This record gives sequence, structure tokens and C-alpha cells, in this order.
Amino acid sequence: MRTRRGLCYPRADVCVDKIVVKRRDFTGYNMACRKRQRFSPVIAGNSDLFDALPDDLVISILSKLSSSASCPSDFINVLITCKRLNSFALQPLVLSKASSKLLAIKAENWSESAHRFLKCCADAGNVEACHTLGMIRFYCLQNRGSGASLMAKAAISSHAPALYSLAVIQFNGSGGSKNDKDLRAGVALCARAAFLGHIDALRELGHCLQDGYGVRQNITEGRRFLVQANARELAAGLSSASVSNIATCSWLTWSPHPIPHPTNRYPNVPGCPLLSDFGCNVPAPEAHPANKFLTDWFGSRDGIPGPGLRLCSHVGCGRPETRKHEFRRCSVCGAVNYCSRACQALDWKLRHKAECAPVERWLDEEGVGGDGMDEVIAES
Repeated sequence: MRTRRGLCYPRADVCVDKIVVKRRDFTGYNMACRKRQRFSPVIAGNSDLFDALPDDLVISILSKLSSSASCPSDFINVLITCKRLNSFALQPLVLSKASSKLLAIKAENWSESAHRFLKCCADAGNVEACHTLGMIRFYCLQNRGSGASLMAKAAISSHAPALYSLAVIQFNGSGGSKNDKDLRAGVALCARAAFLGHIDALRELGHCLQDGYGVRQNITEGRRFLVQANARELAAGLSSASVSNIATCSWLTWSPHPIPHPTNRYPNVPGCPLLSDFGCNVPAPEAHPANKFLTDWFGSRDGIPGPGLRLCSHVGCGRPETRKHEFRRCSVCGAVNYCSRACQALDWKLRHKAECAPVERWLDEEGVGGDGMDEVIAES
């Protein structure tokens, strides 16, 4: 028999045996019926068309799947299909192309097998796996050296989120003492990540230039970087809305929001409580899978990473302190703390601007300890 294109179907010269089964009908008489075997051993063993596919074609298909998977289950379902797919799906060529969504393992599903899978992806050269596993090891498993080396491996390959994560570590001296801070290294890493298009790094670099933090102060250049970060943020919001077919007319509007507790320093003037300085109701950017993992990991532990330690108050961050008083507090209310200026700027426009209440004086709940009192961070 031929197909529409003139090709012949593969012939299977197999004789399917027939057996006779006796059974009784409802009247009690014996009656014979012929029943075919469900599977022929010849077809099952020698004429499987899937086994006839070339190995390189199967690996190419699996590589495309790993790069376009929308969640880990899309790939796991392939692993449990058959031994051949399982062996091919764990090839370094396939794992090296795994997307960040495929590596978005939930904290509640963390296990040794999940750890091994991320390690295999990292060993295959997947920079997303290096960054994700590095963040998990550094902050969650408290394996500082291994986590930092994995993030450095991704940063060497010009992975912007890994560069920014290392910059935050340098700014705070995470994993060490207060004297381990390297502000110049943090600024250099931020500049590299900003050059690669990382919005948070660009915003952090702008604030560093404005404040003269780790670099010579240049208010004009810092403001230019902040405006550029907001423009990229708006472009990213428009792009994501067009891909997901979301109407933008509802959030491309000015929404003045007065400061709730006006003072001489913070008068009651209309402002934009949104993530962009262009007066657009831009939705909050989606957090990186590594940050989501950190948020869920410490959220299941009542948000307490350790005795006397705190989490970054920005909901999309999830980074914890590695020592007491590592993060800087809000200079107005002292009720929130942030790992970076970028997280402070985002949380201010997203949430804290409507909640911040100036106080005359605030002290740490446990008094002075660790490396001393917290640093403060001014609201912008």
C-alpha cells in the first residue's frame, strides 16, 4: 500500500497466530470464538519503528524539547517513557540546552535526585543550571564556596543574572564579615551585567553613580542609567503583554498616588507608585526561578533564615542575610531591609511607598550585635 506521496508503508511480513477459546453463552452451551493475540512477539521485538530512528535525530528532538519546555514535568514525562529516551535525555548535549523554566524546581519538591539533575546540567555547561544551583547552594544549603564557584562559572560565560548575583554578594560581603565587602568589584560586575541588558543591574549601577557608592559620584550619569532602566522595563512589559495577548490600555495610564504620611521632608505630592517613571501601570516583572526557589524555601521556614537573620523585604528577591545586620534598613521607618538598591527601588514603588511611616527613632529588636548597627538606605 502506498501513501499519498507515493511512499510505501513498511511491510511487516508477520503471521499473527489465532487461538480458539471456548466459553459458555447465556444458554449454557459451549461456543467457540476466535481471538487474535494483542501483540505479536515478532512485532514487539524486531519491528519497532521507534527503535529504527537514528540516535542523532532523537537527540536533536530532545534538545529542542529541553530548550522550549515550559515546566520540569514536560521533560520528566519523557524520562519515564522508556529506557532509550531516558538515556538520550540525559546526554550532555540535551542538558546543556535546558531552559530556565525547565530548571524551575519548586522548593517543596527539592530532593537529592533534583540536586543530581541540576548538577548534571551544570556539568554539561548549562549556565542557567550553574546560576540556579549556585544560588541554592550558597543561600539555602549554606555551601558558600561551591555556590559562589558555580555562579562564577556562569558569570564567565557572560550570564547576566549570575553577574548581578555576584555583585550583590560583593556589595554585602555575603558569606564573610563586614570587612569582606568589595564595592569596586560589585560595581564592575553590575556594569558588566548592565551591558548585557540586565535591568536590575542597570538600576543598581545608576544608584551607585548617584550616591557615589563604590564609584566616583556622577549624578547626571546615574540618572541617565535609571531612566534607561525604566525604559527597558517598560519595553519588557509591553513585549510580555503582546506575547500573552494582554490588553495594555488598562495599564498605560497615569495613576497619581499621594504619600500617606506627609512631612516637611516628604511632602504630600502626587507620585507614581508603579515600577516605571513614565507614569505607566507596568506590572511587576517576573522573578527569576532561582529567586522564586529562595522565597519558597525560606517561606516554608516562617521567613526566618537563621537566628537574628532577615530576608530581603522585596517580595521578588528571597535573598537572606548570611550574618547579622548584613542588609541595610529603610532610613525613614526602619521596618524593612534590602540586599541592594535595586530591590529597594522596586519595593518602594511596588509596595513600601504606601506603607512607609516616618518615625523619630528606631532601634534593632535585639540591640547592637554582630557587626554593629545596620546601615540605612535612603528612599528615592
